[in-house]
Amino acid sequence: MSTIATIAPTGTWTVDPAHSRVGFAVKHLGIATVRGVFSDFEGTLEIGDDLSSAKAYGTVKTASVNTNEPGRDDHLRNADFFDVENYPEMKFESTSIEPIDEDSLKIIGNLTIKDTTSEVEFLAELGGTETDPWGNDRFGLEGVGKISRSDFGIKFTMAGGSGNAVVGDKVTLNLDVSAVRGS
Repeated sequence: MSTIATIAPTGTWTVDPAHSRVGFAVKHLGIATVRGVFSDFEGTLEIGDDLSSAKAYGTVKTASVNTNEPGRDDHLRNADFFDVENYPEMKFESTSIEPIDEDSLKIIGNLTIKDTTSEVEFLAELGGTETDPWGNDRFGLEGVGKISRSDFGIKFTMAGGSGNAVVGDKVTLNLDVSAVRGS
């Protein structure tokens, strides 16, 4: 049995979008990194006394992508990338959560983008718990995962002058989560 009382507090935790971030990073022309976020998302963490029963769920509205460049964001919303009209959401559901040490977890689960599901692994560093000024219990964590966008049918390609891809295939996913315990 994996007790996690000292690692992550038990309960059902709802991700607070005002204090959380779902982001990504991808290489541009193989020489620079472009970062973006999704502004419309939700998530839940269900943590019991035994880590083997813990679950994490999340949904992201793909149209909420923002890279601080409106033309690029419009391109990301079209059929070359997220095809938001036909696939308005990305979803994640954990299949296992395992302790690495007293401050970190490995979260493995299924990520679905454009109706294609593939396994992804997040390494999560726990930020701890705190009671906010309004009496809400909060739990924080930061997670990082890596995917190949082509695994999800996002195969847009174009090369720069030296042959480097305009948009890299490897994408780093970054989660900064502040979650509130339900009553």
